[in-house]
Formats: sequence, structure tokens, C-alpha cells
Amino acid sequence: MKSKGAAKHDGVSRLFQAFTGKTGAEEFPLLPLRDLVLFPQTVIPIFITYKAGIAAVEAALGKDFRLFTACLKGPAESVAPQGNEAAVSGSGSSPASSGTAGIPENRRQRNNTQENSIPASLPNSVSPGKTGRLFPQSLWPLPSQKQNARVLYAGTGSGDTWRTGTVVRIVQHLKLPDNTYRLVLQGEYRANIVSTQEQKDYGVVKIVPITAVGVTDLSSPEIAALARTVQKSFAQYAELSKKIGAETLTAADRTESPERLVNLIGNTLSVKAERKIELLSIEDAKTRLEKTLEMLELENEIFGIQKNISGKVKSRMEKTQREYILHEQLREINKELGKEGAEDEFADLEKAIVERRPPEEILAKAKKELNRLRKLQPFSPEAGVIRGYLEWISDLPWGEYSSEAGAEQGDLTAAERILNEDHFDMHKAKERILEFIAVRELTQRENKEAGIKGPILCFVGPPGTGKTSLGKSVARALGRRFVRISLGGVRDEAEIRGHRKTYVGALPGKIIQSMRKAEVSNPVFLLDEIDKLSSDFRGDPASALLEVLDPEQNVNFSDHYLEVPYDLSKVLFIATANSLHTIPYPLLDRMEIIEIPGYGENEKLTIAQQFLVPKELKENGLSSARISFKDEAILEIERYWTMESGVRSLEREIARCARRIARGAVENGYGADPEKPVSSFKKEVQREDLEKLLGRRKYKNDVVYKEARVGVSYGLAWTETGGTMLPVETIRFEGHGDLIMTGNLGDVMKESARIALSFLRSVQDHYTFTVDDIGKTDFHIHVPEGAIPKDGPSAGITLASSLLSTLCGTAPKPAIAMTGELTLTGRVLPIGGLKEKLLAAIRNGMEKVLLPGDNREDWEELDKDIKDRLSIDFVESAEEVFAILFNESILQKTETKRKTAKKNGKPKAVAAKPLSKGKKPAKLPPG
Repeated sequence: MKSKGAAKHDGVSRLFQAFTGKTGAEEFPLLPLRDLVLFPQTVIPIFITYKAGIAAVEAALGKDFRLFTACLKGPAESVAPQGNEAAVSGSGSSPASSGTAGIPENRRQRNNTQENSIPASLPNSVSPGKTGRLFPQSLWPLPSQKQNARVLYAGTGSGDTWRTGTVVRIVQHLKLPDNTYRLVLQGEYRANIVSTQEQKDYGVVKIVPITAVGVTDLSSPEIAALARTVQKSFAQYAELSKKIGAETLTAADRTESPERLVNLIGNTLSVKAERKIELLSIEDAKTRLEKTLEMLELENEIFGIQKNISGKVKSRMEKTQREYILHEQLREINKELGKEGAEDEFADLEKAIVERRPPEEILAKAKKELNRLRKLQPFSPEAGVIRGYLEWISDLPWGEYSSEAGAEQGDLTAAERILNEDHFDMHKAKERILEFIAVRELTQRENKEAGIKGPILCFVGPPGTGKTSLGKSVARALGRRFVRISLGGVRDEAEIRGHRKTYVGALPGKIIQSMRKAEVSNPVFLLDEIDKLSSDFRGDPASALLEVLDPEQNVNFSDHYLEVPYDLSKVLFIATANSLHTIPYPLLDRMEIIEIPGYGENEKLTIAQQFLVPKELKENGLSSARISFKDEAILEIERYWTMESGVRSLEREIARCARRIARGAVENGYGADPEKPVSSFKKEVQREDLEKLLGRRKYKNDVVYKEARVGVSYGLAWTETGGTMLPVETIRFEGHGDLIMTGNLGDVMKESARIALSFLRSVQDHYTFTVDDIGKTDFHIHVPEGAIPKDGPSAGITLASSLLSTLCGTAPKPAIAMTGELTLTGRVLPIGGLKEKLLAAIRNGMEKVLLPGDNREDWEELDKDIKDRLSIDFVESAEEVFAILFNESILQKTETKRKTAKKNGKPKAVAAKPLSKGKKPAKLPPG
């Protein structure tokens, strides 16, 4: 009695005999493959490069061109190679079903040699399509090169391969010079291994075919419905995987055999080899369809889940990542449009603006303009305007401060030392700066983040007194940056506030331009020559400065170009001016006035020896030479080669001396001869050397007469360049009471002359006039140097003295100068610019000066060297002035007796002199 296994074996043998027409199990050479499962009715090209495979192929070629292919068990890394390899190339199947990789389609080449011709006995042979995919039962030409796809061979034992495999036929083969083979295999039918035996170099297996059971066609409605569901699911799989060719889809859709449908789909599925072996080993046709449908639905579900996950990940992508991708795409688009660097420029511009940390309002404005710029063409006019505007925003300092010197005792002393190193005198200005440093330190001690608003200082004084350079010293003492703008001649409001950015060539005003230059928000800002602002139809720049110089308003200074507020409250503004008269009062009211007066002879001498001489010697290459200036020489330069309150002309004359000395040193070989270095050159400049170095004297004080003259008096005037002597000359002749005035006098001086004449007419009874009737006498008043405009009220007493001298025919005492405004009742009012006027008196050799009594305090504040050079009389009225200038001979006899009695302490009543017809009684001067 046969065993159960023997009976089964006999059944399989009978099926095999029915399929092949042969009796018993047939033997085939075994071709093991790694991760590759071949299905019947499919074609695949393959490389055989390992020894056992080559031996099996040669055995098949010597017999009937048939092999049995079985997939090796286990992962590739778990099988130790024996030094032999099989290269597999697949098309029409996914990488998972065709080994590690297939031959790239663009590297496949047709080989039309006679050795590789396709046997004519093969049915349904077609050429591959352009897509490189194969139809079922079609042939593929052999590749002409070795490819990268490889399958490891791990032995021929039955335990090393799966029991189920496919009988294949070699339809094309090519032996290469290195004894390897390139084949095209066509699957014929499925089979199971019955037994295995080892030959010399390869294995031989006995197999029995796997015959499909059940309904094997679509005649059954159930099988037909199942097949259509499989076809639909396969079409969905092809759409999701994007790896199935149109030819394979068409073949699967048109097939009428469930067996062939499963083989086509199984060959293309991207699943593991174990699942394909399971599909290959099923005998029942319905079960194979159901298993195939299950595998397709599972893969489709996996694809759907992957797609859903991908969608969720994309939806959760951060905004910055999306913007990055969009910017990259936009960059590529711009590159194609010729705008490759535009986006990089925008990004850099935005980064520069953000790094400046402007206020939120400004940052929002900048981003809005930047978004507009991105939408414009690069070469459009509006794009250029917006780009320029954003560059200004990115260049301005927003809350960036320079580190200041502290105001501790050591630093306060250091600041004072810096100020004294750079400038002589200027006590008021230095004290104000030191006060600012001290207040700032106390404020920061209470609150480190607190700050004080920058004061608005205005240095007023003659040219050449060091106002501008003092601003630089202030910046150095405070440890701040220094910027300067000159306002002289500025007549356009846009120079201060800027132009609207829509105008061609528009720019911000000088204030914002200088802030960009300073690069910090708290510089020392010098507004030079603020008194020389002008105005015309384009606006008033002085009015535009009102907001700049107002500590309560400049925190939100608005420039027309920026259109956003800018904080100027931490800026230390310093203005300079030669005169306060031309500065509008609202602007003057916003500034703290600090007077910088002119210098006396001794002050100029100190400045020259300490500052000017070393500076000019250095600039003229004589710093190492032993050159000195005698004090007498410098004083001589001051008196006869300069005529100013400052030291600018003195510096120029010293520079001239240095250049002449440098020329003489070069002519004598100093510096060129190694034996005569510049350091060995010695020169002492004395008074006698000045005419040789500087030429003839420039000033001789010709306006002042050495002797006293009738009708000539000397006044003192203040000008923007310092003090000056103001001689007044008067003559009289018969006429009709007219007053002629020459010398380029202003309206104020003309009024002062009329006031002086009216006053003298009112007191004519008190003085011995040589004129009987003033109403029939003409007077001509002249102030020399008629080319120079002269104006001001402080010449009133001088004009009156000159007129009185002419009326009385008496010369005033010599070497006496005076200044003061005269009222119609004879009072002498105080004046300004006292120091400059007294310096002018000293320069012109005056010995005594008459000053208004209200200027006594100003006199007390002056330096000792000025006080020692002059004798001062303070007067309250014109009567006191006349009493000092003239002797008592000009007084009427009655006045003489009255004064004599007053001295003796016995005042007597004096009868008034009868008035002439038509005259009114005159009032006595007050006091």
C-alpha cells in the first residue's frame, strides 16, 4: 500500500505529464536569484556573473535552453557571498521585484547580432516600447554593458532557496569575453522543487509543475467580477505608485485569463519576495485572485495613508519654511527673467533695516515700502525712489549711542583738562559743559537707563575766537561723535527739513544727513553761522530750525523725505553766531546764549605761545627745529599786522613767518645735508625781524589823530568782527538848519545824530556857543571809512560831543573814547560788547574811556590786563560827559557861578537869561 506522500507525488507527476507531455519529474539546472521572483508569461533581461550560475546556463544551453529559477531565502546581508555574483536587470517590474536595481532605461542598447537573434518558435514576440517597459511574453534585447544591479549567490542547497519557483526559457544569450553571460529569460510555468542534487559546479533540481485548479477562465460570473475588481484595484495602484507602464495596464485590462492576470500583476508589485512566493505557490485560481486583490488593496491603503500624512505634514509646515520655498522659487523665476540678484538685494535690505532696531512705526513703514518694491520692475523710476528711501532708513542710527566719558571726579577733571588743552580762557563755556557732565552723572546714578535732554547752546562772539573748534573739544571731552553743518547762506527750508521723496533728486535735510554721517543718536551737533541764515520764496529755514532746537519738540522731528519721526532729543546742539541781532527771536529763545568775547593783547600772546606757534611750526615742517618767538615780536604782530578781536589773522601771520623761516632753512641746506639735520636749525624771532619776514606794517591807526581837534570825537563800536574805533567829524556853515550825514550811516545812527542836535539846541543856554542862531546853521557830520556800513545806537553820546565841540569851537581832550546811547533828555544808556570795544580802544592808543554807569558790573568781570591798560569814567548823563571832555570855558557864566557856588556849599539862585524871540525855555539835563 502506497504512503500518502507517494500518492501525492504520483498525482503531481500525472499533472506534469499532462502539461509537458513527458512522464515523471523533470530535471533542470538551478539558477538561484537574490530578491527576484520570476512569474510565468513575463520576460526579463539578466546578467550571470557567478561561477555556479554560468555553469547552470551552459548546462541549459547544452540541453533544451530551460532553467529553474528560485529565490534565495533571507536578507542580502545575512548571506555570505562566495565570491560569485549575478547581475540582474529588470524592466517591467519594480525594484523590489527585480532585485536591488534595474538597468537604467537610457543606458539600454539594442544588440542585433546573429548570436542573439530571437528564436522564431517563440509566440507573441514584440519589441519594447519607447518607455522601456515590456509586454507580457515579449522579448527584450540584450544590454551591451555591465550594469550596477547585482544579486548575491549563496549556494545550491535546497534549504538556501524557496521551494517554489519558475521554469524559464533562455530566449537570448550572449557570452562576454570574461566568460559571463547576458540573458533574456521568459517565464513558462510555476513548479515546486521535489529534490536537489549537486553537480560539479551547479545544482540540479527535480521539479513538478503547479497546475491551476478550479475555474481558470472568466466564464464564471464570480470569477469575472473578482477579476474586474482586481483590474480596477491594479489601475488605482498604478496611478498611486507612478511606476507601472501604460503597456502593462493595457495588457492587464485586456487579458481573459485569471492566471495570466495574476502573473502580470505579481511581476510588477513592489512587495517582499516572501509575499510573491506565496502568490506564486497558490494553486486555486480564485484564491490567487483574492490574494492578489488583498495585496493590491493593502498597497493602495498604504499609499493613501502616506498621501494623507504628507498632506498633514505640508499643512503643518511653518510659515518661514513656506516662505523659504516660495522665495527659492521666486529666485529661480527672477533668474530666468534677468532679475537674479533682486531678491537677494531685498533680503539684505530688510536685514539691514531690522538690525538697526528702529521703532515699530518706522519698521512697519519700511516693510510696507519693501513689499511695494518687490512688486515693481527693477528699472522703473518708482523702484529707484523706494530703494533710495529704504537705504536711508537702513543707514540712519536708531537708538545707537556712543559711549560717553563718565562724570566721576577723575573723568570730570579729565574733561576739564581736555577743554583747557584745546582752548585758552572761555570760562563761561567750559563751566557750562562741566555742569552738563556733572548733571548727567548724577542722573545716571539714580537711574542708569535715564538720560538728560541735550541742551541747545549758542556760542556768540567775533570770528577767530575759537567757537567752532570749541565744539570739537566739547565732543572730545564728552566722548561723543562730532558733526558740523554750515548754515551760512542757506535760504531754502528743504535744506533743513528735506524734500518730498517724490521729487527728482530728493534728499533728506542737512540734519538727517549729518545724523547718518555721525552713525550714533547722541552726537555733538554744531550748527555753524546760525546768524547768517536767509530766506526767500522757498521758505524760511530759521523757522524750520524751531522744531530742531526745541527740546520739547525735537523728540519727534519730522523730515519731509523720511515721513516718519526721528528722535533728536539726545543730541547736544551747539550753534555759533557772530551777532544775535539777525537771529529771529523765537529761534533765539530756544537757545542758551554763551558769549565768547574777543581777546586782549596778553590773551593773544598766551594763545600764540601755547597753541599757534607750535601748530604752525608742525604744519611747516619745523617741529623738530629750535625756533622761538619773543613776546615782543608777537605783540608787535598783534598791533601792526592784525586788527581783530580773534586770533585768525594772528595765526596767518605766524604761519607766514614759519614759511619764510622754513625757506631759509632749506636754502642753507638743513634737512638735505646729513650733517645739518632740521633739529640743529635754530632761530629766535625778534621784533626787528618782523619787517623782513612779514613786510611793511599793515595798520598804523591813521583814524586817530595824535592831537586834539575841534569837532572830532572818538566813539567805540561793536561789529561782527570785533570792536573798532569810530571817529566822528563835524563842521558847520551858514545855511537853513540842515543836518548832512555821510559815511554810509544806517538809520539808527542818523536818528542818533538828530537826537544829539535836538538835545544841544535844548540846552544851548548852558554852553557858550559861537553860533548865534542854530536854526540858520547847517551841520555836516562825517564818519571816516565811508565804504564800511555803520549802524547802532551806541554812538549817540559821541555824535553829541562832536557837535558840541563844533558849536563851542573847543577841541575835546585827547586820547579819550566814549560809548553810549543818548536819549532826547540827555541820559546815557548802557551798551553791549564792552570787552570788544575796550580792546579796540587799547589797540588805538586810548588812555581813558567813558562808559555808561549801568555797565559797571560788566567792567568788574573783565580781565586784569584790560583794566590796567585803561582809565574808566562812568557817566549817567550827557552833562557829565561834556564836563570830562571839555574845560569849564564852554559853560555860560551863570552856569560857572552856579557850579562854583555848588562847590562852596552855597548855592545861589540865578536869574534865567531872557529867551530870544521865538525860543522856548530849555530843560536842564537830569542829574
